[in-house]
Formats: sequence, C-alpha cells, structure tokens
Amino acid sequence: MAATPPSLRLKLVVIGVLYFAEGLPYGFVVTALSFYLRGRGVPLEQIGLVSLLGLAWSAKFLWSPLVDRYGLRAAWLVPAQGVMVLCFLALAHLSQGPVTPLFFVLVGLLCLASATQDLAADAYAVDILEAAELGWANGVRNGAYRVGALAAGSGLLILSDHVGWPPAIVGAGVMMGVLALTVLVAPAFRLPRAGRGGNRPGGLRLVREAVQGLKGLPGFGAIILFTLTFKAGDALMATMVSPFWRDQGFSGTEFGLVSGLLGSAATILGGLLGGALTSRLGIGTALWTMGLLQAFSNLGYWAAALPGMSRRVLATLPVPFGGEVPIYPIYLASQGESLTGGMGSAAFMAFLMCLCDKRYSAMHYAFFAMLFSFGARIFGYLGGILAAALGYPTFFFVSFLAAWPAFALLPWILPVVRQREGRGEHG
Repeated sequence: MAATPPSLRLKLVVIGVLYFAEGLPYGFVVTALSFYLRGRGVPLEQIGLVSLLGLAWSAKFLWSPLVDRYGLRAAWLVPAQGVMVLCFLALAHLSQGPVTPLFFVLVGLLCLASATQDLAADAYAVDILEAAELGWANGVRNGAYRVGALAAGSGLLILSDHVGWPPAIVGAGVMMGVLALTVLVAPAFRLPRAGRGGNRPGGLRLVREAVQGLKGLPGFGAIILFTLTFKAGDALMATMVSPFWRDQGFSGTEFGLVSGLLGSAATILGGLLGGALTSRLGIGTALWTMGLLQAFSNLGYWAAALPGMSRRVLATLPVPFGGEVPIYPIYLASQGESLTGGMGSAAFMAFLMCLCDKRYSAMHYAFFAMLFSFGARIFGYLGGILAAALGYPTFFFVSFLAAWPAFALLPWILPVVRQREGRGEHG
C-alpha cells in the first residue's frame, strides 16, 4: 500500500527548517564576519577576498552525484551540520585574538560543510515539491533562509555588542546543533526519494544522463547566463553593506535592529508576497516584474551614500514610554532591499527548481546553484575592489546598473519557463 503523500503544510514546515539552516552559515560569513573583520581593521579588499572562500557553494556540484547516488538526504545533512557546529565553536575560541590564517581556514571549512548541507537540502526540496507548489514553497523558503541569515548575521552583531564575539559565535553553533537534532529525529526529513528503483544507474552513467537532461533544455546557453547575472546587482553590494553601515558610524546594534529584526519582517513579507505572486502570475511574469523591483532597490543605498545623507533625519518615529527614534535614509534603503530581495528570490528559485529533473535533483539543482553562487562570489569579490576604488555613492549606483544585463536574456528565458510550467510537473 502506497504511503500517503505529505500535505503541502508539512512540506512547507520542512522547507522552513531546511532553509533556516541554510541561511545561518551564509549570514555569518557575509554579514557578521564582514562586520567583525572591519572592526579588526581588515581592509575592504581583504574583506572582499573572504567572498572567494564561498566558492565552496559553487563547487558543490562536484560531489552532487554522490548525494544523488547514495543514501537519504538526511544522511548528508546531519554530518555536514555537525561539522559546522565544530567550526563555530573553534571560531569562537579564536575570535578574541588576531585574525590568523587558521581563522580563514576554519571559515573555508565552514563554507564547505555549508555547501554540502545546501546540496542535500536543495535536492530534498526538489524531491518533495510539485510544480504547482513551487510558488508558495519558495516564498517560505526565501523567508526562512533570510531569517536564518539575519539570525547569524545581524542577530550576532546585536549579541556581540552585549556579550562579546566568542559567546555570540557559540550561539550560532548552538542554533545549528538544534537544527541537526531536528533533522536527525523527525521522520518528515526522511521521505522516500523519487526514481530510486533497483535499476538506477550509478557512476559515470548517472552523471551522463543528468548532463544530457540539462543540455536538452531549450535555450540552455541563455539559461546559464541568466542564472549567473539575475542577482548580479545584489551580489555586488552584498559584502559591502555591513562595512558601509560601520563606516557611516552606525553601531552593531543599530545595524542589527534595522537590518535584522525589521529586515526579517520585510524579507518574510517579500518572500510570501513573491511566492503568492509567482503562483498567481506564473514564474515567467514574476521573474521580470520582481526582478525590476529588486534592481531599483539598490538605488536606496546609493541615495543613502550621497554626501550629507548619512545622518540626515527624514522623520521621527514615536516609541512607547516617551522619546522618538530618528529615521535615516539608510534605514529605508535596508527595508527596501529586504522586501524586494525576498520577492525576487522567490521567483528566481522557483525558476531554477522548475528546470530540474527529480531523478537527478541533487546534480541538476547543484549545477544551477553553482552558476548562481559562482556569480555571487565573483561579484562579491569585485564589490570590495569597486567600493574601495569608486567610493560608496558611485559603487552603489554601479550595483544598480549591474542588474540590467539579465533582462536582455528574457526573450530566450520566458518561452522555456512557460513550457516547463505547462508540463504541470518539473522533471
């Protein structure tokens, strides 16, 4: 007797847990680590270099055939999460001393374990979701991912202001440990995988079949370029946002509260709104409409970086028990980026998932994630160089311009998306 398929609600809970776990190490590396290094006097160029450690997120496709061939997804998730717990604890121990090569080695190992976790989690999401569920699922996915990233990014910044960096980084390790235990004990993370019959090919044959499936996609070259560039504007400025806040004289608490607590709400709202609109409008229409909003949000940081705008009070907000909180341009820029980033990511991730064949979900999604992550790492590295060379105002405007080349590829992308959606089931 066939097992009862899991409900959409259960799938969304699973997606939320997995992508919160994915967001934790990313938020630490991109946000908290950048702020920490800047506080230690590390130059912007070297902070941008940290982005290259994240190339592990791009290279994960190299071991994706193993994840497709062997074991349940949980058998890969739990060990990877355990390694990350150990890395967080070791980094906490080193955080009080000088920034040494060992510190960067541990960050690189953290990224490697994170990439393995992402590989298994992404494949599991493709395994359990149908095409009609991708809109809502990616709304939850994006919101959970960003909340995880903000918890280990802005949340750690707030915590570090009060208890110091070592306990704050230990806190990230504790969160990852709880998530690993959840995946280990909950049956919902061990659902059967599609296409795992006894005649399933192995080794190079499995890889060849997966590659042939990718190459058979219409407009494959355009898909590659689009995946590399859709988030170019966001990726270019991502690693420079927290140094920008610090260089403008804002504290870790200010950055954490605005980008963290309020940004979490904006990101969740953007993810859910983007997911709902993707389900209603279709992935193709959602890509370009929400992509435009995502691109224009970069102009908020450009405006905040203009001379005289750093501490210019636009309005004041009354707070309970008396007093008023000033609203600065950078506050609005942060909220705009969080909201539209959530919307754009919901549509973009639904696009990537709809291209995958469930029989090769780890390899297919890893390939597209590799392209996306590789582009993000390279643009992140260039961000440090450009910010140092151009200054913040010109740099943020350049990040807005960097978002536009992807739109020139839409005439090749949209027909492919409509064809995949019309099939009614990805893969």
